[in-house]
Amino acid sequence: MKVSYTETRAKFAALWDRVCEERETLIVQRRGAEDIAILPAAELASLEETAHLVRSPANAKRLLSALNASFEGEGESVEIKQLRDEVGGG
Repeated sequence: MKVSYTETRAKFAALWDRVCEERETLIVQRRGAEDIAILPAAELASLEETAHLVRSPANAKRLLSALNASFEGEGESVEIKQLRDEVGGG
């Protein structure tokens, strides 16, 4: 979704709510300035974590391999409680 700076100022609360509810990035355009993006903080944190995880080519390859295996129905289903017990998270 793209809106002007003027529209953003006029409808900020409604746009904020829409960004959060729809998990949609808002691009704000201002004449003579670079566009900015507004997105939920949790989405930004997720993107930053993903960037960190794929920074290493070896880790990126391992993650993509696991993702592909998941899409192909490989692997096993594990309950969260079992995972917590295994890693000591109680």
